[in-house]
Amino acid sequence: MSLSDWSLGPLERHFTESLQRLEPQAPDAVLAAAALCCQALGAGDVCLPLARWAGQPLFVEGGPGLQAPALPAWLAALQASALVAAPGGYAPLTLDGARLYLSRYHAYEAQLAENLLRRASARPEVDEAQLSESLARLFARNTQQPDWQRLAAAQAVRRNLAVISGGPGTGKTTTVVRLLAALLEQPGGERLAIGLAAPTGKAAARMAEAIRNAKAELPVSDAIKAALPEEARTLHRLLGSRGDTPQVRHHADNPLPLDVLVVDEASMVDLALMAKLLDALPPNARLILLGDKDQLAAVEAGAVFAELCEGRGLDAAAAADLTRITGQTVPVEQPRSRLGDAVVLLTHSHRFAGDSGIGELARRINGGDARGTLELLRGGHPDLTWNAGPTPAALLERLESGYAPYFAAVRAADPASAFAAFNGFRALTAQREGPWGVGGINEALEARIKRRLSVSSRERWYPGRAVMVRQNDYALGLFNGDIGLCLSTPNGLRVFFEGDEGYRPFAPARLPSHDSAFAMTVHKSQGSEFTEVLLALPEQPSPLLSRALFYTGITRAKKKVEIWGLPARLTEAVSTRAERAAGLAERLGESAEVAPPAALPAPGDQDQLSLF
Repeated sequence: MSLSDWSLGPLERHFTESLQRLEPQAPDAVLAAAALCCQALGAGDVCLPLARWAGQPLFVEGGPGLQAPALPAWLAALQASALVAAPGGYAPLTLDGARLYLSRYHAYEAQLAENLLRRASARPEVDEAQLSESLARLFARNTQQPDWQRLAAAQAVRRNLAVISGGPGTGKTTTVVRLLAALLEQPGGERLAIGLAAPTGKAAARMAEAIRNAKAELPVSDAIKAALPEEARTLHRLLGSRGDTPQVRHHADNPLPLDVLVVDEASMVDLALMAKLLDALPPNARLILLGDKDQLAAVEAGAVFAELCEGRGLDAAAAADLTRITGQTVPVEQPRSRLGDAVVLLTHSHRFAGDSGIGELARRINGGDARGTLELLRGGHPDLTWNAGPTPAALLERLESGYAPYFAAVRAADPASAFAAFNGFRALTAQREGPWGVGGINEALEARIKRRLSVSSRERWYPGRAVMVRQNDYALGLFNGDIGLCLSTPNGLRVFFEGDEGYRPFAPARLPSHDSAFAMTVHKSQGSEFTEVLLALPEQPSPLLSRALFYTGITRAKKKVEIWGLPARLTEAVSTRAERAAGLAERLGESAEVAPPAALPAPGDQDQLSLF
């Protein structure tokens, strides 16, 4: 059967044709596995679990397709092919057990696991008496028992790897500011080079602002406050990304000049980027990862942060050490990975009180309780509203009324007032396309707004237009995900963006690629907070609907959530746990042996194929 008979996308077809040129006699079973591996990567999976597809019909849409072999025969065909290597070998594909990888991603995963385990086992020299005093003073206001913020800080000072996960309002930024202060108070701490980073420019700016605000109230000396960092960079800028190539400027042979690196919104970091980050960080440097394990994973392949958190636990020895240092009674829970006590979960939410409907909704969603979720939404909580029979027309009317305070603020042409009003209400969607997606909602809503403002339908710009930047522009200091608001000024229309020192105006023609932003995807909203959120779910079943998406969407709200979606879609979302195929958690497991990573291309080398 010819490849042309299979229903393949352009990328899969190009990849398999390239492999066929390398091995003209490659059997269909091998080429089919390669195409599936490529598809899996595009869907966010790091590898192809062959057992999931063995014996199944493949590529049948629009063509005769192919029947996948049974698993033993498939494994035998792959092992016999020159296109497939065992772990540590070099070929376009790597077979590791019953998982097939594009070899670049196998190398990323194995290298990352090895680096994490090496860093987690390191024990830097610590003055425990000073640490105890620092923690008692810095976390004196915390009354929870055990105080997981204090315990997380203790572990971050005592380890070269700390993974701190917590939902909205659990105080991740507060914790990291205090733990950095405790670290600086250690002997020689004033000489530490500390870096702050995040996956996106928006997240980096928000992190830097939060730390600047939080350090003002710290009970520490002025010298310690001055030593705390105030600037954060994107991970790509930190590593020195080189355009569209996989190479970066900083790597093991040219490491980052840092002693401590804090990465916020780490759940958004994909496997490839995390592997490059660990490779570029000096072996003795501390790495502190902050994130929410229940949020949506990275857009690219991998769910690294969630996999790291799977192994959390404190054994008896770690619990005894923490009790001695912090005075806290620490529960013992056997770790499920060799990262062990490097992972700490913050559980107390300062944003959502015990009677919060949003907080309870988040717990039921994460617990997979679909029936309980619907019951709660029907329960009349003041901070929860549910429209169970939505229509596009009714949604547009609701959005127009929701943004009415914003357009009232726009008339004053004051950026601060406009941004405050715009952040008071936001529409989120699960997908980009369709009448319930970002594109459809923004187009229809803007048409209504223009009619109400008597603006020609052909005009792109008008007072109140909200836009989101789609690509980084370092020259302008604008980054993917940044929100701009168009306001009238004496010099004509200008688009204002929030900056470190106020609001920066730009002529509309100067902006990098952008979209209207009255509605935004849940993915793009990660890390943001709004007073009220309206979450619109599609009418039809969608592979995008998942527990993580639902949870991430509703927890963007500080005070009220409004859900527009059919009961069936809500049930599907709560019941669907989106799991990405990967082997990192297994590599970090208590009894796992880490397979040797294949060598990644040297920094100056050109790859033979960009996917491996």
